[in-house]
Amino acid sequence: MSGQTGERGTVLQRHNHMNGLKTVLLFSAIWGVLLLLGAAVAAYVRSPVVLVLFALLALGTTAYGYWNSDKLAIRAMRAQPVTEQEQPAMYRIVRELSAVAQQPLPRLYVSPTLAPNAFATGRDPKHAAVCCTVGILELLDERELRGVLGHELMHVYNRDILTGSVAAAVAGIITSVAQFLQLGFLFGGNRQNGGNPLAVLGVLASAVLAPIAASMIQLAISRTREFDADSDGAALTGDPLALASALAKLETGTERAPLPRERQLVNASHLFIANPFRGGGMRTLFATHPPMQQRIARLEELAYGPSR
Repeated sequence: MSGQTGERGTVLQRHNHMNGLKTVLLFSAIWGVLLLLGAAVAAYVRSPVVLVLFALLALGTTAYGYWNSDKLAIRAMRAQPVTEQEQPAMYRIVRELSAVAQQPLPRLYVSPTLAPNAFATGRDPKHAAVCCTVGILELLDERELRGVLGHELMHVYNRDILTGSVAAAVAGIITSVAQFLQLGFLFGGNRQNGGNPLAVLGVLASAVLAPIAASMIQLAISRTREFDADSDGAALTGDPLALASALAKLETGTERAPLPRERQLVNASHLFIANPFRGGGMRTLFATHPPMQQRIARLEELAYGPSR
């Protein structure tokens, strides 16, 4: 058993290292997109004040979302706080895992929706909240629920809310600046610099493609953090197969009972342990979560070791 534990720890460290490196590279890429768009703007906008205002607006909106993330997500799911008498299993599991991690006990909520899912939010462990839907509590056994709650707690301990907020801030700035550029061209801004057609084409391409690139990078960061929460949550519980079993059930369960694509829920979709909406087609490309089969395969590798 100790040999299996050591091998699992070695695999976990390798995954964490690669995922951490990938996150750094993705952040570098999204900042690179911002700098390239800024270079295009510098060629056509003579006053940087407007750009600063757009940047402050995007950062302010993201900061508000970050500091109030627990309230916003809980409200979107119409979740209610629960007592230990109402949900003894949730309290027992979360109290145990919090003690193992030497972290405070988060607030616990249950959402009345039958769509099976769970999420954790909050800017730090002292302000964390963990929420399960009625659907996931009915779908999973206690061992699988423990795997899910371990995953969600690791999102809080890894400061993934901060990571997602920074990525959203940069993506928001890029989108705002791109929209400003498009409006500028719409109202005659393309006449600057003599209306050079190649320059105009370059700036228009930047205005259209930069937000798409930023969104794709932001989604890639979200997917990377999901892999980290899977492996770290498995280390916290010591039972990767429990989470793998839960994810297999959730893949079917969320397809049968997806959440409605309301704006508040779409904005909070990256917080859930499973993609809360139906996938397929182009939607898979813009999904906030990696494919379930990849996640399950990684967890099985943690349990059994690398495939030969």
